[in-house]
Amino acid sequence: MQKELIFMTKEIDFYFDFISPYSYLVHQKIKFIKSVNFNYKPVLVGGLHNLQGITAPAFIKPKLKHMISDCNLIAIKEKSNFIWNSKFPINSLNIMRGYLFINNEVKNLYLNEIFDAYWKENLDTSNVEILKSILKKCKINPNNFFNGIKDTKIKDELRIVTQEAHDKEIFGVPTFVVNNKIFWGQDRLEFALDEYNK
Repeated sequence: MQKELIFMTKEIDFYFDFISPYSYLVHQKIKFIKSVNFNYKPVLVGGLHNLQGITAPAFIKPKLKHMISDCNLIAIKEKSNFIWNSKFPINSLNIMRGYLFINNEVKNLYLNEIFDAYWKENLDTSNVEILKSILKKCKINPNNFFNGIKDTKIKDELRIVTQEAHDKEIFGVPTFVVNNKIFWGQDRLEFALDEYNK
């Protein structure tokens, strides 16, 4: 009987949503890891929850209370600048589509600026004027951006990546996928790195 061939990856797929505080907290660590290629995969976590039939913690009062406390504990331990956003949760559709639309050259800057604006500066990144100011920091033309995220190709791409995550049995973010193995949660980064380095 022929053995199934398993192809090992040379990157770690990182499924994230800007409105996920845990995605922000682990991104603060990932951005300093230069020896590993992280492939950022934007999904709409609300859409993913719907596909999996999950009620988001934001809508379950005890879970939300624990989530806020938990994120603050992690931030203190990791010495990460973090403020629970007073507008949580927001609609992240535009900023997630935006990540897919913008040029590769500015993706890292965009990631940092959007994450920081929401989870460090307590800004409402769904507000058009606030988003425009962030785009200018990234040297992204706001008119091109807002027209681009309406493109059917961009809309479909975000939907497809979210569906892809669901089909892989991913149910939340952040999630890492390496060598066809799934590691869910910001506290699983080390496990994903161990798998990558095998």
